[in-house]
Amino acid sequence: MQRLGFIHDMLDVKVLILFVMARISYPVNTQEIYELCYQDDCLSYFDVCTAIPEMVKSGHLKELEEEKYEITEKGRADGALTEDSIAYTVKQRAENAVARYNRQIRRSSFVKTHVLPRDGGDFSVVMSLDDEFGNLMTLELVAPDQRQAVRLGKLFEKKAEIIYNLTMAELLDEEDSV
Repeated sequence: MQRLGFIHDMLDVKVLILFVMARISYPVNTQEIYELCYQDDCLSYFDVCTAIPEMVKSGHLKELEEEKYEITEKGRADGALTEDSIAYTVKQRAENAVARYNRQIRRSSFVKTHVLPRDGGDFSVVMSLDDEFGNLMTLELVAPDQRQAVRLGKLFEKKAEIIYNLTMAELLDEEDSV
């Protein structure tokens, strides 16, 4: 029976991994590589788990701390030579997945939350929003319990820009100026 899709052998798996790794802006772990490369139903997690150590051994990938990986110059050069063999639809889906991942990681580096216990048994939630140049806003709220504090932090992570824009608009509203 003929296998459909782009992935037919281990070489196809490695070419796809190089294609994805050349476009990722941050080190990634095995699971993240698999999720970004899973653009073809013929790819399995075990294929990725087999390919990555072989690619580290061959010098195409470099293993960093905490079992994260990044592409080497050799991997980047060899990937550029072989990426034309990837099916167009697989390439497009992989590029889109990597772009979403890069945006998500970049954004998470700008939005930070910390939950800190206070003496009275309640919790402080320190939330900050940064940009490339520094801190834009730091907000500290008190929550009566840890569950609510964690929830506030998670909601801030989702809506940090909206909260910042609403705060700025409210504070700079000309109608209320004295």
